[in-house]
Amino acid sequence: MQRIKGYHAHVYFDANTLDQARALCEEAAQLFPLKMGRVHQRPVGPHPDWSCQLAFDPQYIGVVLPWLALNRKGLVIFLHPETGDDLIDHTEHAIWMGAVRPLNLSAFKAKT
Repeated sequence: MQRIKGYHAHVYFDANTLDQARALCEEAAQLFPLKMGRVHQRPVGPHPDWSCQLAFDPQYIGVVLPWLALNRKGLVIFLHPETGDDLIDHTEHAIWMGAVRPLNLSAFKAKT
């Protein structure tokens, strides 16, 4: 089994849900030992929507994931582990809360 080095939760939003997403991410950063990334008001990397990343260590998945599930209030959240294989982490290992969104995976190379 591959070792999980951490997790990223990407909170997706748009102009109408910007304040809601920012409040959710800021509250998560206050409640849990995680790093809140920038609030991107444009698609960044493989993400098709505006987003904010929450990065945390593997031991917190059992508290962060259920908290996000219960507090997302309709926001889409894309969560994935960090194993060192970005393509697999963003596809086969992905966990979606809400609608699955199409990612731009062109920058990721398959590991051999």
